[in-house]
Amino acid sequence: MSNPKLEVLTPQNSQLIFIDHQPQMAFGVQSIDRQVLKNNTVALAKAAKVFNIPTTITTVETEAFSGHTYPELLDVFPEKEILERSSMNSWDDQKVRDALKANGKKKVIVAGLWTEVCNTTFALCAMLEGDYEIYMVSDASGGTSKEAHDQAMARMIQAGVVPVTWQQVMLEWQRDWARRETYDGVMAIAKEHSGAYGMGVDYAYTMVHKAPERTSTQHKVLAAVPANK
Repeated sequence: MSNPKLEVLTPQNSQLIFIDHQPQMAFGVQSIDRQVLKNNTVALAKAAKVFNIPTTITTVETEAFSGHTYPELLDVFPEKEILERSSMNSWDDQKVRDALKANGKKKVIVAGLWTEVCNTTFALCAMLEGDYEIYMVSDASGGTSKEAHDQAMARMIQAGVVPVTWQQVMLEWQRDWARRETYDGVMAIAKEHSGAYGMGVDYAYTMVHKAPERTSTQHKVLAAVPANK
């Protein structure tokens, strides 16, 4: 293929790396609401698990500075080994390079903190030295300012990085709603993490298709009573 970036993301050609989703790094994020950032990151992780995407989690200076990875992210991969580093650039760490190579996929989907530091240096080095294609998940990454994030994304795009968003990645992996083996998992993620889209799914299920209300308990609904005139 003359341009491999024309090939869509599939569960067969993708791997994923989370870089430094740690509290001290998140404290410095100003480009996106931090709770939205966590929501998007965890949603991406859950999608990766549904589609059995090879996933790497790496951290920097956990005990000395950055703190531990979001527990919600770790809960998605309870058995996953965390690759600890000292370098801001994950590519500098042999463990990370070995993990990427072992996964055997050229399309590397990246989410991390901060966009302008850890994401950018990793992306540029992985493309230059490792011959990988990099897909940067903009809304599961964050910078120390909106300008820092935006300029880092622009720099990476000029170098050949492909910008994506977490839901785009999940739906690209799904591609066809006839793929029933992952349909329920994708819908569960959408309902929990996709905001208005998820609310729309709930509405369609209950109001259009008359499925049971999605609650853990049954709630008695009292009919409206007209006010006395």
